[in-house]
Amino acid sequence: MNLFKFSLQLKGFPLESAMRELKTIQEKSASDYQGYIESKKQDIVNYHLKHNPFYKTLVKTDNNFIWNDLPVMTKKDLQCPLGDRLSTGYSKKNIYINKTSGSSGTPFLFAKDKFCHALNWANFIDRYNWFNLDLHHSKQARFYGIPLDKKGYYKERLKDKLSNRFRFSVFDLSDHQFEKNLKIFQSTQFDYINGYTSAIVQFAKFLQKKNIILKNACPSLKACIVTSEMLFESDKTLLESQFGVPIINEYGAAELGLIAFQNHNDDWVVNHEDLYIEILDDDDNILPYGQIGRVVITALYNKAHPFIRYDLGDLGALSERSTLGNLLLKSLHGRTSDLVKLPSGKTAAGLTFYYVTKTIIEDGSSVKEFVIEQLKLDTFKIIYVSEHPLSPSKKEAIIKAISKYLEPHLMIIFEQTQRLDRSNRGKLKQFTSYL
Repeated sequence: MNLFKFSLQLKGFPLESAMRELKTIQEKSASDYQGYIESKKQDIVNYHLKHNPFYKTLVKTDNNFIWNDLPVMTKKDLQCPLGDRLSTGYSKKNIYINKTSGSSGTPFLFAKDKFCHALNWANFIDRYNWFNLDLHHSKQARFYGIPLDKKGYYKERLKDKLSNRFRFSVFDLSDHQFEKNLKIFQSTQFDYINGYTSAIVQFAKFLQKKNIILKNACPSLKACIVTSEMLFESDKTLLESQFGVPIINEYGAAELGLIAFQNHNDDWVVNHEDLYIEILDDDDNILPYGQIGRVVITALYNKAHPFIRYDLGDLGALSERSTLGNLLLKSLHGRTSDLVKLPSGKTAAGLTFYYVTKTIIEDGSSVKEFVIEQLKLDTFKIIYVSEHPLSPSKKEAIIKAISKYLEPHLMIIFEQTQRLDRSNRGKLKQFTSYL
């Protein structure tokens, strides 16, 4: 048993029994699976109606509920003291507590009962095994942020040690730092890379300039898992080319665990074992497969804290090839809070704006990375990192593309900078609206 697994069990998280439960769920036939989901939905709602006063105030009904009439929980609903949201019998002594990243603008503390948290980890372990990665033993090259306060810093470093991982800085993405990173890869038998998409893409661009395939420098490398930020197809192609290993797109949330994970066929397989996922329109109606809407999720096993029809704040669509026992995520389109509102009244996902610009700005230019800010209804700022200013022809091409795919007569401001501001966790937000 490695230190990571031992530390989980030492803290009372029943990982072995959670892994057995996961296997039992996965062995259900397609005909049995629908009954399983409906039963778990009924059970978790009834549990919280009986044992959670906070959830009872949201629902305002008896046990004879209709699923589609249940309220959709939002992050704002959860911005009250954690103690007020816990189920009877749960306290800080017998739960897992964490805090959301705040990328939605509304961070909050949340809780999971210990079996629920162990089941979350069992799911990660199962998916990593698809690529011959052992979460207990495989060496991880980690591109994540780290708290800068002394207590938080050393806590994360201890977790890195227990989890057999080495953490690379995402706050310094200079060529000088990447040279150091490369030397560490050359001297360390890493099994896989895991971390924020934008930082990993910048490392790949550095390798491209040096004409280096990372797999050649680090032969033990098996895979690269990107998470927390959007992975565009052009970036995935770059990563595959420069790393020489499979690129896996992971979608998760701290309060829910693993939501979706790409398999060897590039299908984004939804976690349907301990989560129930719906795609809803603005009126809380369930949308058919293929249509884009709000990602709303129910945690089927969390008895300590209700996450029932919980609006994650993301926009996405399920694939038309989905079945209840094999849900596939078709696409993600950013956060619901990052919508572009235009003078004509048109609304688009913020990442649509970003992607249109990306197709032009990275075509043969020296731009390393960029973000877009909406300052006014008709005014946008493109902040980019580059050794040289964008040429007038490049700026004109960007403006033309934006006019074509969104609408004309928008004011576009270009600002060159040496580095982009990241969140205190190291995440890069590609589009921000200040409306």
